[in-house]
Amino acid sequence: MNIKNSITDVHALEARLAAQFASRLSTGIETLPHDVTERLRFAREQALARAREARLQSAPAPASPTVVAVSPRGVAVFGGFVPWWQRAASVLPLVVLVAGFLMIEEWSVREQVLAAADIDARLLADDLPPAAYSDPGFAEFLIAGQAP
Repeated sequence: MNIKNSITDVHALEARLAAQFASRLSTGIETLPHDVTERLRFAREQALARAREARLQSAPAPASPTVVAVSPRGVAVFGGFVPWWQRAASVLPLVVLVAGFLMIEEWSVREQVLAAADIDARLLADDLPPAAYSDPGFAEFLIAGQAP
């Protein structure tokens, strides 16, 4: 039998026993006088408050960080307080990456504008008028001029 199954069986048995106790205690409650039911209610509330206090005292405090791994370069820490400068340092690579992408995009647009300006300057400085480049016969003239 697996330990996990036996623990589950124990919890199920405890739950059934608690349900049986509760049902037996609830069967005669209607016949009890009002002052007795009020004292029982008050005692039940006190017991629940004590159980909550005991649960809170036995719970581990999450204030201290948990060391997960130790390496020659440093210590990996999960949980606990992280100073603002460490949080900022963890975002810094993302900021640098986005800034790099923006700079590359700006450089690419600048290169396209410079290339278009260079083509425009050569067209305007040429002896041939710009309308000649759109003439269908000009393309055939160029092809015929290249052939031997």
